[in-house]
Amino acid sequence: MTNPRKPTPFFHVDPDIDNRTLLEYACVSLASASAMASDFARNLKESDGHVLLGIQQSIMLGEMAVNRVLDNLDPP
Repeated sequence: MTNPRKPTPFFHVDPDIDNRTLLEYACVSLASASAMASDFARNLKESDGHVLLGIQQSIMLGEMAVNRVLDNLDPP
C-alpha cells in the first residue's frame, strides 16, 4: 500500500488577520449570499421558492448578528 493521501487545505485564513477584518468580510459575504438567494428564489416554483427564502432569511439573521458584533466592537 502506498502512503495514505494527506489532505491539504486549499483555502485558509491567515492567522494574522484581525477579528474586525474577518467580521467585515463575513458580513459582506453573508449580504452577498442573501441577495443571491433572494434573486434566485424569485425564479423558482412556489414551494421551492419558499424554502429558498427561508434559507435567505437565515443568512440575513447571521448577517445581522455579525453586524451587531461589529457595532459592539466599535460603538458609534
